[in-house]
Amino acid sequence: LWPDKFNNKTNGVTPRRWMLWANPGLSALLDETLGEGWVTDLDRLRQLKPLADDPAFQTRWRQVKRQNKARLAEVVRSRCGVDFPLDALFDVQVKRIHEYKRQLLNILHVIHLYDRLKRGDSENWTPRCVLIGGKAAPGYATAKLIIKLVNNVAARINADEDVADRLKVVFFPDYGVSAMEVICPGTDLSEQISTAGKEASGTGNMKFMMNGALTIGTLDGANIEIREEAGEDNFFLFGLDAAQVEEARRHYDPHALVAADADLQRVLQLLQSGHFSQFEPGLFEPLVQAILNPQDPWLVAADFRSYVEAQQRVATAYLDQTQWTR
Repeated sequence: LWPDKFNNKTNGVTPRRWMLWANPGLSALLDETLGEGWVTDLDRLRQLKPLADDPAFQTRWRQVKRQNKARLAEVVRSRCGVDFPLDALFDVQVKRIHEYKRQLLNILHVIHLYDRLKRGDSENWTPRCVLIGGKAAPGYATAKLIIKLVNNVAARINADEDVADRLKVVFFPDYGVSAMEVICPGTDLSEQISTAGKEASGTGNMKFMMNGALTIGTLDGANIEIREEAGEDNFFLFGLDAAQVEEARRHYDPHALVAADADLQRVLQLLQSGHFSQFEPGLFEPLVQAILNPQDPWLVAADFRSYVEAQQRVATAYLDQTQWTR
């Protein structure tokens, strides 16, 4: 109808906005290292590869990241009243709240970490600050309940002196583009954990990667290309792929998975016991029942063990800052 009219598609990101504007520290380092012009010719970033093992460049890179983390920590302090220690791993998931994007799987892992700390299982611990943000559609009751769960878990963990600075959690309020411009440059770990086969592409995964965050994710959406570009060694892969998801749905038995996994049992027990909803008993039972439902299309229980193991690889890798920066 209108052959000359602009036609917009959202599934793309521009480095002009998401690197040059959002991350002036990194952009300046790239200008200095590669010369200007990389922002419209991203293939030039491949010239950074020989510098991955250069101690001086690594130091400069870490300085930029630390400044960005400090900027993010200040925003978290002002909006959420929570202090993020800068030496901790900044673990971030910001996107629409939807069951297929599996913020629920993320918060189950957070509860698992909390449970480990409460049981004294903290040898070689990697301090972690978890930030989850996003908006739910007005009528999406389950998504709203997931937001409530994240907030309740955060309140309980952040107030627990046994945990102290080893684990912090926030639900970032009023998430939007301006917030993302501060969040993605300060992120260490990008959470892209949707059920394989469900994500058309994703744009947050690209923004995080361009700003020097490592990705933990499934083989879904643009994660597949990101992993190809970054290399398998620089991507924390977990979970079923799309073909395995389809196969698993035919004979899915989450009760058997829970019975075989003591960690998942303890996490669900904490949810069902009201540990995170003391004044609202049974509040999160719908989420527990969704996880235990053999018809659960998101296969949360199926990917829990693989996700926990991948997160342990993340935690171990982060302790070696030279290797992490590489």
